[in-house]
Amino acid sequence: MSIPTSNNPSKGRLTGRKVLMIFVGFFGVMFAVNIFMAFQALSTFPGLEVSSSYADSQDFNIRRDAQEALHWQAAVETRGSGAGATVILHLTDASGAPVMPAQMEALLTRPTNQTQDQLLALQLIDGAWQAPADLDQGRWRLRLTGRADDGTDYRHNLTFWVN
Repeated sequence: MSIPTSNNPSKGRLTGRKVLMIFVGFFGVMFAVNIFMAFQALSTFPGLEVSSSYADSQDFNIRRDAQEALHWQAAVETRGSGAGATVILHLTDASGAPVMPAQMEALLTRPTNQTQDQLLALQLIDGAWQAPADLDQGRWRLRLTGRADDGTDYRHNLTFWVN
């Protein structure tokens, strides 16, 4: 009885060349994925919320307390999706009556992408602020900035989902 032998004695052995190829392949894939992820992160989010975080923080508590003293409540709902959608903002005071701010701006944004940002033209209809919008499915944020009649600044972010 004879035992079969291989003609290639290095078959199945871990050689320096194989280790080098595994090393280069592993780190090549890792670098490619990191470059792809960095590109995606930088191209979809500007990274700027305020021009100076330190300066904005200096009077944060004062502005927050003044805004909370207004006792305004904000809630958002949507009707429809796509180009014919409507955003409805319920902005009420402590008694539940609709609020008529001296100034109000509503910016509709995606949390991670600026390309679909929309400045809404709000109109008071049946006690709620309404505006047409182009809403795809997913997560949205409504950024409210305004001013009350007494001069108090108002800022509020409402995050919601469109199904």
